[in-house]
Amino acid sequence: MPLTASLRRSSRAGAPGTDRHATATLGAAVLGFFMITLDATIVNVALPSIHDALGGGITSLEWVVDAYTLMFAALLLSAGSLSDRIGARRAFGAGLGLFIVASLACGIAPTLPVLIVARVVQGIGAAVAMPTSMALVRQAFPDPARRGRAVGVWAMGGAVAAAAGPVLGGVLSLASWRMIFWINLPVGLVTLALLSRTPHSPTRPAPFDWIGQFTAILAMGGLTFGAIEAGEAGLTAPQVLISLAVAVLALAAFVFAQAKVAHPMVPLTLFRSRTVVVATGIGFAFMVGFYGLPFVFSLEFQQQHGLSALGAGVAFLPMMLLSAFLTPFSARIAERTGPKVPVIAGLVLMAAGSLALALVPSSAPVWATALLLIPIGMAGPLVMPPTTALLLEHVPAEQTGTASGVFNTSRQIGGALAVAVFGALISGPAGFQHGLVISLALVAAIALVAALATTRVGARRHADA
Repeated sequence: MPLTASLRRSSRAGAPGTDRHATATLGAAVLGFFMITLDATIVNVALPSIHDALGGGITSLEWVVDAYTLMFAALLLSAGSLSDRIGARRAFGAGLGLFIVASLACGIAPTLPVLIVARVVQGIGAAVAMPTSMALVRQAFPDPARRGRAVGVWAMGGAVAAAAGPVLGGVLSLASWRMIFWINLPVGLVTLALLSRTPHSPTRPAPFDWIGQFTAILAMGGLTFGAIEAGEAGLTAPQVLISLAVAVLALAAFVFAQAKVAHPMVPLTLFRSRTVVVATGIGFAFMVGFYGLPFVFSLEFQQQHGLSALGAGVAFLPMMLLSAFLTPFSARIAERTGPKVPVIAGLVLMAAGSLALALVPSSAPVWATALLLIPIGMAGPLVMPPTTALLLEHVPAEQTGTASGVFNTSRQIGGALAVAVFGALISGPAGFQHGLVISLALVAAIALVAALATTRVGARRHADA
């Protein structure tokens, strides 16, 4: 389904002026989500080209990827709170502008340290823009049915980026690795042009919770850094244990502060809603599989089967393309069956696909593994758009940014922990294949637990006490 047709369909029922604003808002949110997701997936395959041009060791090259991930994860909660306080439109514009400038800096970076610093700034911009893109959709589509369709279109931006990232990165790096960053400039300018046509967002003036901001950044930063280092040094390395200990202590301090301060960054009352709690858990469980499995199978394809980075990206195409194709239809499915049915079906598909992959012998051809990854890809459109729409429906409008920050933080934690744990398993003394099977079993178990929890979500709106 063409993107423009999807945008028009999602904003069909209102007044002409309102529809134009809604379409522009959704277009900006979709393109913003596209760029943020693309930059999380496009860089990996260009690392050899970056090494040839700028030098550096393996650890430095890893930080080209991880610097973005670290800042993105650490600031998501703070960005969601900022969005509610200053307005989603203003926060999205600021984050997007910073992201575009940082993309330009990445593309012209003369040395590897400069590139890493620019990636840090990119991660900051992405963290501000991600939860605010969800808040913009909530603002533009107050009607739950239309909002569900709009969320499906919004999710398509991420699905297309996830599908295109590895292959597009491989193609662009054939010309120049700098192109993978410069591609953000025209897309970003179009996004800002659409944003200029959107109405101003409501604000919730309140003092900033500086204790909450600091402890949240410390908790998420410590957790993500520990996960990144665990993939290289192992889960028992001193820097990993220290980072995780800092994360746990900071999280405890954060929860205590949120219960005591007058204007908390994340009001704990938000979690009185069963729907919010379950949606957050679904986001975590989904990313364990959808982010963790491509990580381990990318290594499987390259290290065990001898594929190039571009070849490994092509092997993921059936999974990613089907996910992108089905995403626009997820809202229609949810409208006919209710959101629980597709979410449970998607999580069960993820579990079934993981168990099937665990039974495949290491000698199986790549095409067989690529086909068995398709159920994992199908879980994306079945799980995430209905879950996102359900979350937005069950939080007050003035807390949309905060709820979006919490939701995306849980997703980021799921992805980061999956990479850390699965990386430790496949590099353990039992060997790659044994670690791969254990990783797949963990994905299946977590997905099934999330599916079971989804059955506890009430079918009636606001019936989640």
